[in-house]
Amino acid sequence: MKHFLSLADLTTEELQGLLDLSLRLKDEWRAGGNAPILKGKVLGEIFQKPSLRTRVSFDVAMLQLGGHALYLSPNEIQLGKRESVADVARVISRYVNIVMARVFGHADLVELAQYASVPIINGLSDYSHPCQGTADFLTILEHKGGFQGRKLTFLGDGNNVSTSLLFGATKLGMNFAIGMPRGYELHPAVWALGERFAAQSGSRILATHDPLEAIKDADVVYTDAWASMGQETEAEKRLRVFPPYRIDKDILEHAQDDVIVMHCLPAHRGEEITDAVADGPHSVLFDQAENRLHAQKAIIAWLLEAV
Repeated sequence: MKHFLSLADLTTEELQGLLDLSLRLKDEWRAGGNAPILKGKVLGEIFQKPSLRTRVSFDVAMLQLGGHALYLSPNEIQLGKRESVADVARVISRYVNIVMARVFGHADLVELAQYASVPIINGLSDYSHPCQGTADFLTILEHKGGFQGRKLTFLGDGNNVSTSLLFGATKLGMNFAIGMPRGYELHPAVWALGERFAAQSGSRILATHDPLEAIKDADVVYTDAWASMGQETEAEKRLRVFPPYRIDKDILEHAQDDVIVMHCLPAHRGEEITDAVADGPHSVLFDQAENRLHAQKAIIAWLLEAV
C-alpha cells in the first residue's frame, strides 16, 4: 500500500516520475482532455481546514480523469472526537478508493495511513504540504527547465511549506536556502533529513537569519503567509518580526535577473509580498495554483496504479 504523506518518503526517481507524469497529464488535458483512467473511482476528501485550491483542484482532478470526489466537511468527520481516527480510516476505506485529508496534526494522517486499506494523501498538515510541493517543483521545471545547479530561496518561517521545499529540492539536486527570523527555524529533525538528502544528491543548503544572504543569486524566491491558519493568536507578533523578509522589488535586486517568485497562496498582499511583485513580471503565482490540479492528478493516478 502506497501513501503520499511527505516528499521525504519518495525516492528521487519517484518524485521525478510524478513530475513527468504531471507534465504528460497537463499536455494531454490541454490537447483536448484526459483519458478517463479513474472511471468508477471515488476520492474521499476529509477537511479539518477549509481551502480554495485544495478543494477545487482535487474535485476537478477526479472529474477530468473520469472519477468522482466526495467532500466531507469538518462537521461531518471530527477526527479523534466524534469518532476515533482508526475507526474513520477503517470505515471510509470500505466506501472509497483513495482518501485525501487536510488536517491540523500530522499524527492524524499517520494514523489514517496505519489503519486504512486504501491510499492516503496528505492534503496539508502541520508537518508538511507535499501536494503543494509537487506542484511547486512542476512549476520550477516548466520555467527553469531543470533543477541541477539552480537555487531555491524561501523567506519566512520554518513551516510545512518550507519543509516540503527543503525535501523536494534536496531530492532533486537543487540548492536550497531559507532566511527566517530567530526563533522561527525549521525543526532540527527536518533540517537533519534535508542534510542527508543533500549529501546524497549534491545539493547545497543554507539556513540564515539574513534575508539578503538567503536570496543572493536565487533562481527561485518563495514566500508564504507569516501567520498560517491556526496561528491567529501569533499574528500581531509576527507582523512585527517578519517585515525584513518581505518580498518586494528592492530585495529581488539581490536575486538572479530572471528570478521567478512563488507563493502557495492565499497571499496577504502588503505583508509577505507586495502587489508590485505578486502581479509583476517575475511572478508565477497563478501557474503554481493551476499546477496543483495537474500534480494531484499524477499523485492520484500513481497511487491507484492507473497509469
